[in-house]
Amino acid sequence: MSAVVAVGRRVLIALLTIVLASLFVFLAVQALPGDVARQLLGQDATPEAVAALRETLGLDRDVWSRYADWLLGAVRGDFGVSLVSGAPVGPDLLTAFGNSLLIAVPAVLVGITVALLLGVVAGVRRGRTADTAISMTALVLMSVPEFMMATVLVLLFAIVFPVLPAVVLRGPEATPVELLPSVVLPAVVLTLAMAAYVVRSMRSSTIDVMSREFVVTAELKGLTPLQVVRRHALPSALLPVLDVVALNVAWLLGGVVVVENVFNYPGMGKLMIESVHNRDLPMIEAIAVVSAAVYVLCNLAADMTALALDPRLRTRRRTRSRRSA
Repeated sequence: MSAVVAVGRRVLIALLTIVLASLFVFLAVQALPGDVARQLLGQDATPEAVAALRETLGLDRDVWSRYADWLLGAVRGDFGVSLVSGAPVGPDLLTAFGNSLLIAVPAVLVGITVALLLGVVAGVRRGRTADTAISMTALVLMSVPEFMMATVLVLLFAIVFPVLPAVVLRGPEATPVELLPSVVLPAVVLTLAMAAYVVRSMRSSTIDVMSREFVVTAELKGLTPLQVVRRHALPSALLPVLDVVALNVAWLLGGVVVVENVFNYPGMGKLMIESVHNRDLPMIEAIAVVSAAVYVLCNLAADMTALALDPRLRTRRRTRSRRSA
């Protein structure tokens, strides 16, 4: 029962966080300087035309009623109409998010798995050659900006050895099959950028856990090093790393602006740049809320995984309440 309560509490907090994030995003976008209607019509538009467009867009209503209508529409998947194209925001946003998934999912699956493995190896073999090599590589990758890493990969694999396309030429209208050759380089950049942080975090956590009494006791019982790491050290070492993994996964799924812009990749990051440049407020609001929802859901998944790995988290609150009583 305590597990159900803990899960329910975290789900409610996640939903409340998304709602609050949507409110802050909506108010921030509405507070931007300038008149959207005049920008769309141009500086030569008459006051009557500006007033008519403001009424059409609902900008003459108070902000709270506009937010309520927008929130109800967002719950139904209707984020409004783009001020630039005049088309519904939802399909374009879904296409961009799907394109971002094409580079984010391989980066997550490969990057997280390899990073956790290398972090454990570096932590177990602390101070040895393997630890030094892994730690130095991770530090170098952490210090190199994503755009520099992307530029080097383009130079090597698209110019010196022209085996992969440097940029996406067709843009948002490209199908997933057409995008596949262009997915490799952005996915590699994201994998390297993300894995470095996870490796460092997993190494530190493994070193800390390997020095604890229950691990030493397992070693004294005659278990092999692999059994000690897999059965005893790894579950405890993963707990503090889950938040780092969740943040990096959300960073990927939310759309990486720099990487997608370098490769002209039609994902969430590229769409956000274009929307900000065109002052497409409905699209900006939708992208921001979806990105916030991704962050919240990734952190919720990290909490659920932590509950599964450490049952003490499910009973800690109940124990505290008994003590206070």
